[in-house]
Amino acid sequence: MEPIRPRFSSSFVLLIAGQIISVLGTALIRFVLSLYVLDLTGRADLFALMLALAHLPLLLSPVGGALADRMDRRRLMILLDLTGSVIVLGLLLAMAAGEPPVALIGGLMLLLAAVSAIYSPTVLASIPQLVAEDRLEQANGMVSGVQALSAVAAPLAGGVLYSLVGAPVLAGASAVALLLSGILLLFIRIPRVRSGGPVPSVAQDLKDGFAYVSRQGLIRKAVLLAALLNFILTPFFLVGAPYILRVVMESSDMRYGMGIGLIQAAVLVGALSVGKLAKHFAVPVLYRWLYVIVVLLASLGLSLAPLGLPPGYEGTYLLFLACAMPVAGLMTMISIAVISRVQKETPSFHLGKVLAIITMVSQCAAPLGQLVYGLLIRSAGSRVYLVVLTVSAAMALLAGGARRLLHNEGERVDSHPRH
Repeated sequence: MEPIRPRFSSSFVLLIAGQIISVLGTALIRFVLSLYVLDLTGRADLFALMLALAHLPLLLSPVGGALADRMDRRRLMILLDLTGSVIVLGLLLAMAAGEPPVALIGGLMLLLAAVSAIYSPTVLASIPQLVAEDRLEQANGMVSGVQALSAVAAPLAGGVLYSLVGAPVLAGASAVALLLSGILLLFIRIPRVRSGGPVPSVAQDLKDGFAYVSRQGLIRKAVLLAALLNFILTPFFLVGAPYILRVVMESSDMRYGMGIGLIQAAVLVGALSVGKLAKHFAVPVLYRWLYVIVVLLASLGLSLAPLGLPPGYEGTYLLFLACAMPVAGLMTMISIAVISRVQKETPSFHLGKVLAIITMVSQCAAPLGQLVYGLLIRSAGSRVYLVVLTVSAAMALLAGGARRLLHNEGERVDSHPRH
C-alpha cells in the first residue's frame, strides 16, 4: 500500500501561515493609522489621503516582480517582512516621542505599502514552485482567501482594539507579527530560479518582462480581462454596493454592516472553493460565468427600478444580497482561474514580472472605475437602477469579447515551460 502523500508541502503550509500573520498585521496597522490620523486632525480629506496612499505603490509591482525573478524568493520575502517590521517600529518610536507629524505617518504608510507591492508578486511567483500543477487553483485560492480575510478582519478587529488599547500598542503588535512571519519563512525551501543579484539587471528584467507580456497572446488577454473586470466590477462593490445599501435602501447600521460583511464572506468562500471547481473554470469557458454575472446584475437593477420592490422592503435587501454575493464570489473565482493559467504557461524566470504586471494593470484600473461610478451615480440621482443596468450591459459586452478572445485557449496537456 502506497503511503498517503500530504495535499501540500510543509513549505507551502508555512508560506500560508506567514501570509496570514503578515497580511493581517499589515492590514491592521494601515487601518489603525488611518483612524489615528482622523483623530489627530479631524479632517476627512487627510483620512481619505491615508487610505489612497496604499494604492500608489502598486506602480512598483513590476519592480517587485523583477526582484522576485532575480533573487532568492525566500530571502526576498524574509527581507521584506523584516523591512516592514522596522518601518512599523519607527512609527512606534515616533508615537512614543509625542504626536508624530501627519507627513511622517503618510511617508511611513507609503513605505509600508511599497513593501506590500513588492511582496505580493513574490508570493504568487513562489506558489508554482511549492505545489503540484493540479493544485494551483486551490493554492491560489488560499492566498486570495487570506487577502479576503484581512479585508474583513482588519476593520473589525482594528476598530475594537483601537478603542481599547490605542494605536501604539497595535503598532507594536503589527511589528511583532511581521517579524514572526519572517521567522516562519526561514524554514521554507524554494528552489532558486536563476543566479545573479538584483543589480544592475532589474531595469533590463523589467524591459524583458513587458516585452514578454506583449509577445504572449494568452498573457495579453489575461491582462486585458483582469483590467476590465477590475474596472467594471470592483468599483461596484467599493462604491455602488455601499451607496445602494445605505442611501437607496436606507439600511440601518446593522443591516449595512451585515450586508458588506456577507459580500466579503462571499469573496472568501469563492477563493477557498475554486480549487474544487477548477474544471468548471477553465479559461476557454470563463465567458459563461460572465454571462451569469450579467443576469444577476440585471436582476438586481430591475429590483431597484420604480416598478420593482420598494426601497424599504425586506425583500429588496434580501434580493440585493442574493445577487451581489454570487457576483463577488464569481469575480474572485474567475480572477484566480486566470492567474493560475498564467502560472502554468509562464517560465519561472519570467513569472514574477508577468504576475506583477498583471497585478499593477488590473489594480490600477479599479480607482479609475471608482471615479466613473461616482460620476454615474451622481448623474443618475434617484435612478441608480440605471447605473446597475449599465454595469450589466458592460459585463455582457465583456462576456462576448471574452468568448471571442479565449475560445482557442484550451488547457494544454503537454509539459509546461515553467519548470
